[in-house]
Amino acid sequence: MTDIQHITITSPVHAPEEPLEHIHLSSPDVGPLEEQAVMAALKSGWIAPAGPDLNAFEAEVAQRVGVDHAVGLASGTAALHLGLLALGVGPGDVVVTTTLTFAATANAIVYTGAEPFFIDVDPTTGNMDPELLDIALHVLARANKRVGAVLPVDLFGKAADYTSIEEIAAKYDVPVLADAAEAVGARHAGKSVGSYADAAVFSFNGNKIMTTSGGGMLVTNRADVAEYVRYLSTQARQPVAHYEHTDIGYNYRLSNLLAALGRAQLERLDAMIARRRDIRNQYRQWSATKPGIEILGGATDQEDNCWLTPLVFDQSQHPVAVDVLIQTMAQHRIEARRIWKPMHLQPVFSDARSLLTGAAEELFANGVILPSGSNMTAPQLERVVGVLDAYLGGSGS
Repeated sequence: MTDIQHITITSPVHAPEEPLEHIHLSSPDVGPLEEQAVMAALKSGWIAPAGPDLNAFEAEVAQRVGVDHAVGLASGTAALHLGLLALGVGPGDVVVTTTLTFAATANAIVYTGAEPFFIDVDPTTGNMDPELLDIALHVLARANKRVGAVLPVDLFGKAADYTSIEEIAAKYDVPVLADAAEAVGARHAGKSVGSYADAAVFSFNGNKIMTTSGGGMLVTNRADVAEYVRYLSTQARQPVAHYEHTDIGYNYRLSNLLAALGRAQLERLDAMIARRRDIRNQYRQWSATKPGIEILGGATDQEDNCWLTPLVFDQSQHPVAVDVLIQTMAQHRIEARRIWKPMHLQPVFSDARSLLTGAAEELFANGVILPSGSNMTAPQLERVVGVLDAYLGGSGS
């Protein structure tokens, strides 16, 4: 009889014969509270974009973040676009942002007619490298380029180093718009993400830590920014009895129905963050037994919202074929993907200027994002870890 203690896996594990429930990276976590909120909004008759739930949602988010103003919008991308416009960004300007981000960050810059300038990241956090920001702003100032804004990104729910970024931007008299799309509920130095910078942007897309199905919000302490964003988001309509327009506007407002969903999600935000942090901790305990595997963001994540958990492999200690691992997970109906492909590597931005160290490319090459949703069950988490163990056991490590 074969001794089962000496069986080893020498190739990636095969998919089981029986179909399994698909485990997503971050599926919407909604339940009875959200259903009740949306039904109540429907029954109220406020189906149009404006309405009492939208007004209340904006006030509740502003209070949660600790700012004076919040404007509910159709998406995080819309909020980025209007936030940049409200800060005066336009054609001929340069906006300095991180290369390791989702395309919406860079796309919104282009919407304004400005030029994105990509800088690399801190390899420990994946967030904007403040030292490179200082160099970039110095170089652009010497070249007499007008920098319209600095646009840091809170990657995977970890706040950028706003203490350093705001100080550097102020030295060059450049406003800061925070892309906090992934970081609702996170903190930096004890303060809520969204309370830093001239303005900040949240996303409530279906895969985010809290969702309005589709939607976003701009938060700020600047009344002029909030007023201008609200004005532009409603087709830049003048306050007269007939339809009068002196500016190009946009149909970017969040609907009252979706705001009702958001209010229910906001009530549950702390519990959803706590669950994601528990999942992160279990992944951390597992990775601690695997030399050469780290969780991006470092060990200090108590202020993060732990939206997603990215693993980074040190190929010299733990060689892993990242694409094969992702394919193996997919065979087991487990969603996994690489860390964002850097913007400077995207064909659409091949001509953009950049200041690089190679850190973002290393993270893209060696990183994998794991399922992290707050509605993920214990058996599902065990399944993910089991497939990881089986694959890594056979990867020659």
